[in-house]
Amino acid sequence: MQRMSFLKKAAIIASITLLPALGHAGTYIEGKDVPPDLRPFITANTKLLAFVSADLNGDDKADYVFILEKQKKNAADEDMEQGQRPLHIAIRQADGKLKLVKTNEKIVLCSTCGGMMGDPFADLTASKKSFTVSHYGGSAWRWANEYQFNYSRKDDSWQLVKVSESSFHTSDPEKAKEKIYTPPKHFGKIDIADFDPEKFKGVGAK
Repeated sequence: MQRMSFLKKAAIIASITLLPALGHAGTYIEGKDVPPDLRPFITANTKLLAFVSADLNGDDKADYVFILEKQKKNAADEDMEQGQRPLHIAIRQADGKLKLVKTNEKIVLCSTCGGMMGDPFADLTASKKSFTVSHYGGSAWRWANEYQFNYSRKDDSWQLVKVSESSFHTSDPEKAKEKIYTPPKHFGKIDIADFDPEKFKGVGAK
């Protein structure tokens, strides 16, 4: 039952329409819902895809982890994949203003990378000193992944602490396979800015 819990959660997330959320769940955004202090970070030709407000570095101030989506300008952009959805971390400073401190352009999959299931981005969640990005996609064979990062006071950054990769065939979902990767067995110290979903196994100082 524990093996299926992650897949069931991913399936539920992928099958519902996310509404503007309270608490620590990621949110699909309409323009009017953009928090005023995040607007300066929304650059030209991008939109705010999701955001979460939480105390990400343990200083009791409300920070943000958020995802932008680069907009396609013409037909040649239809195959846009790498870097379409950069994830950013903005930390609240002593004066109350936000400062962009980390960016990763590989962790969030592109809008057309989910196969027949469509957009694979499932959720962005956060709690104190931690955040997680989830995906779900496929066709007859379904797959899901989840990447968790925790704050390190020593390094003043967010580091990979857990990767979950799951798959199952729709004809027999009870035979789901799930692999969990954690440090230091499967990887070493990996900063959020350096994380590559395709190249994390065996990476990082241990």
